[in-house]
Amino acid sequence: MNNMVKTTIVAGTVAVLSSLATLALVGATNAGSSEMPLFTESGSHIQKVMQSPEESAVDFVSAAESTVNGVVSIKQYATPRQNSYSYASPFNDPLFEYFFGEQPRQQQRQKPEQRQTGLGSGVIISADGYIVTNNHVVAGAERLEVTLNDNRTFNATVVGADETTDLALIKIDASDLHVIPMGDSDKIKVGEWVLAVGNPFGFTSTVTKGIVSAKARNISAMTQSGNAGIESYIQTDAAVNPGNSGGALVNLNGELIGINTAIYSQTGSFAGYSFAIPTSIVKKVVTDLKQYGVVQRAVLGIAFGELTAELAKEKGITAVNSGIYVGKVQDRSAAFEAGIQEGDVIVSLDGSATNNTAQLQEAIAKHRPGDKVKVTYYRDNKKHEVTVTLRNALGNTEVTRTGDVLELGCAFKAVPKETLRQLEISNGVQVAGLKDGKFKEAGIKEGFIITDINNSAVNSAEDVEKIYQAIMKSGPEYDKVMFITGIYPTGRKVYYAVDIAQ
Repeated sequence: MNNMVKTTIVAGTVAVLSSLATLALVGATNAGSSEMPLFTESGSHIQKVMQSPEESAVDFVSAAESTVNGVVSIKQYATPRQNSYSYASPFNDPLFEYFFGEQPRQQQRQKPEQRQTGLGSGVIISADGYIVTNNHVVAGAERLEVTLNDNRTFNATVVGADETTDLALIKIDASDLHVIPMGDSDKIKVGEWVLAVGNPFGFTSTVTKGIVSAKARNISAMTQSGNAGIESYIQTDAAVNPGNSGGALVNLNGELIGINTAIYSQTGSFAGYSFAIPTSIVKKVVTDLKQYGVVQRAVLGIAFGELTAELAKEKGITAVNSGIYVGKVQDRSAAFEAGIQEGDVIVSLDGSATNNTAQLQEAIAKHRPGDKVKVTYYRDNKKHEVTVTLRNALGNTEVTRTGDVLELGCAFKAVPKETLRQLEISNGVQVAGLKDGKFKEAGIKEGFIITDINNSAVNSAEDVEKIYQAIMKSGPEYDKVMFITGIYPTGRKVYYAVDIAQ
């Protein structure tokens, strides 16, 4: 195994007070550093750093000038946790005072003050104060302070955040702000010049240059660190460092094409590769967060893997060399309704190639449940096309809002009668498609069969939703818990308490 630190995109801001940097670890970190000066000192001589003819012909100045005022610094503040250790003092003992007289009292501990626990960047996307940044820049914050490039400072509120894409939308009370226009990340090409704009190490308004070195990059696959959510990054060699998280990646027209999110490094500082979330995903996510408070996430409803040479040989696939191999089609899913079958190889979705997992994720992430998309696939080495109506994780096309049952992070399916008989239970609904959410946080595993919630019998997904909504509408905000009784297919009975408070 090599010495490369394995990658995890941090869902939550890491407090690094020494550098005041929010880290999204891919090796260890997130975004930006300053550009190389035109002159460097070597011994007693001054050496001029020559630019290549290609660089000299490119106008970086206009793009830099048009974007630095649209990138902000975001400071995160939180109250440090108090030490739970306590000790007995003789001054609190009445007998001590009886024998030795009244003694000076200890001062009561002051409530800890908020401290700065992280630093990141953000991009202004509307003149009235909406700013997009990374979820890990704002996660866990008790207060967010936004500083504009002209040094004006505002407190910010979180409109919504999405851990799956590591994006967040925040708002400041301001007007007539400088906006970086949204560009089309689908149109950028490998080799194209780009600029990264942000606040590395607390240095404001820093611009670095580079080229797009790859598209649709999946970091988790590259580092074998497990799936960290939807990943289809733009890879560049623009220098980024801690503090640039949430900053802008722009083209030479000054258009936003990505949100800088992570780097790949052995040391935690820039080592040649940085990664940005493309605007094809950013536009969809921030629109949902603004309108609904939560992302409207569509799913195709398949278990899949990438087509490899070995798999193609094993399955006798000769018509295509790459694509998404369908391993299983889920019941009540969009793929099931459209007739997609196990063994099919999906090669494009609405004209966008799906040669790998990242490309498929990006293609689907642009859409909402209810959208119709054209899926091109091969079956028995013959090409087919079908129009698919995408659904949500519950198998329908209804709009999800903050507080909806989808925040549990799973879907539900009927339990086969034979399974009910074998387990000697009369009712239940099975957890399927488990993802990040309340259930996973509570320790619930895929395949768990829920028999009752808060002493109410459960037979369907609708029953779970009714109970969930009833809990959300009643009682104080801090007292919203689902007490779940159930059984695993192995026969092991388990009880869970799922905190669903907002």
